[in-house]
Amino acid sequence: MTSQFSKKAEAWSARFSEPVSDLVKRYTASVFFDKRLASFDIQGSLAHAEMLAFKEIINAQDHADIVRGMAQISAEIDSGKFEWLLDLEDVHLNIEKRLTELVGDAGKRLHTGRSRNDQVATDIRLYVRSSIDIILDLLNGFRSALVDLAEQHSATIMPGFTHMQVAQPITFGHHILAYVEMFGRDAERMADCRKRVNRLPLGAAALAGTTFPIDRLRVAKTLGFDDVCHNSLDAVSDRDFAIEFCAAAALIMTHVSRMSEELVIWMSPRIGFIDIADRFCTGSSIMPQKKNPDVPELARGKTGRVNGHLIALLTLMKGQPLAYNKDNQEDKEPLFDTVDTITDTLRIFADMAGGITVKPEAMRAAALQGYATATDLADYLVKKGLPFRDAHEAVALAVRTCVDRGCDLSDMHLEDLQKFSPLVADDVFDVLTLEGSVAARNHIGGTAPEQVRLAIARVRQSLS
Repeated sequence: MTSQFSKKAEAWSARFSEPVSDLVKRYTASVFFDKRLASFDIQGSLAHAEMLAFKEIINAQDHADIVRGMAQISAEIDSGKFEWLLDLEDVHLNIEKRLTELVGDAGKRLHTGRSRNDQVATDIRLYVRSSIDIILDLLNGFRSALVDLAEQHSATIMPGFTHMQVAQPITFGHHILAYVEMFGRDAERMADCRKRVNRLPLGAAALAGTTFPIDRLRVAKTLGFDDVCHNSLDAVSDRDFAIEFCAAAALIMTHVSRMSEELVIWMSPRIGFIDIADRFCTGSSIMPQKKNPDVPELARGKTGRVNGHLIALLTLMKGQPLAYNKDNQEDKEPLFDTVDTITDTLRIFADMAGGITVKPEAMRAAALQGYATATDLADYLVKKGLPFRDAHEAVALAVRTCVDRGCDLSDMHLEDLQKFSPLVADDVFDVLTLEGSVAARNHIGGTAPEQVRLAIARVRQSLS
């Protein structure tokens, strides 16, 4: 006897004697978040259908009908007219059912030689590959905006810090280029991750491959994959590529968070190194004077969100036996949210970089407060022949005297400095100025304005 249940559209319904409960349907369905894979599902299905026709597994008319039906489905999805059904569980079955409504038996033949296991693995890889390409473009745009900011301030002096204490004078351009380097490594990691993403699982079927004479390399070439996954069990169950992507994304957000922390500190009126354009800030509901750096603060918080997604995927995979398990349905929401968070963050930060106003006077005043040229004085004495440890001790004593007097090293008279070392001569004041200090560090990776400009040129060339 044919049950009410067996008449429904589930791909597996004939095996069961009772329907899935509504609660279980809601619990196990993924369609309302994995529907964002629709364009990639259609892309993969068209490549699969073309191969099936080429290998004469389906006939030319079936292939033509599938292409026609998929074109209409794409148009319906783009226009918002496509009806997504919870009963059909996921994006794949929703599209397959609609295709069958449109083209009949040809739609039923599309799934020949594949499973939802290798189908979804292919869709996710196509999605991640596309996301990486977008993120690489956004990273380049962000780095370009930072380079523009660095170029404007290649000679603007600020204090460099260690332990959040004034250490040595640097240029603001040099400081910003440190982030350009970080985000450059992020781009390298994403590009390297893409190599492992860009391998085709389709053809692995459920877990063991298929008895049909398919041509996986043809499908891989059609879809722009570099290679196929070479083990069918691994092909359907692997999510290493998604974990690797999230790890690279977590590092991007870590670098964003470090920069955000500095922007928040620098914007504080007690520091006052920069101002951020109003469009990236908000006020207070009670304190009319407030201007809060909400964008960097929120980005700093969203870093925890992305880090959490990485841990979620690692935990998801850690106990799974081969091959595919339903657990893997949980890979999508963390992955999707990671992509959304990274892309939104990079877009807004590239814009925000152009809205940063630098306050050179405040930076210079801060650089004069912490005896930032003390190391320059020690280096000066070493160049005069004094062993470094002795020079270090002499300068430390000079700094202590300055602390007691409430003055800077550059404020001391020549005869006062000579009390700490007879090697001190008139030329000592050349190294005690902030400009002299930064200019002296004129080597690759140094803070000298000349080196900052050369570094900017190198980055611009790499971005072109």
